[in-house]
Amino acid sequence: MKNEEKLISRKSPPAKSARMVETIYGCKWSLTVYQLLADGINRPGEMVRTVDGLTTKVLNECLRKNTQFGILERIAYNEVPPKVEYEVTDFGQKFIRILDELEKLQQEISEDF
Repeated sequence: MKNEEKLISRKSPPAKSARMVETIYGCKWSLTVYQLLADGINRPGEMVRTVDGLTTKVLNECLRKNTQFGILERIAYNEVPPKVEYEVTDFGQKFIRILDELEKLQQEISEDF
């Protein structure tokens, strides 16, 4: 048998997931929204009332991005007045765990320097 060298192809960065992390971290309110949802606050109006400085416009943009990425699910009830709630998807649970790990890594880096 000949000794053949196995060539390893160049590994490329995960473009979609990297873009997702960048976009979510770019929205300074996403992590706050995740915390609100974890605390059982899932209606946009209640979120705005609960967090000082959070506006409806900014929250709606944040929720829209998170919904587009599949992190959150928008649930609209057929009621008058309209009722909308958000919940974390199964994928969102995985994604949030990754963000938690990034936060731990940042804390370790901060301690080292």
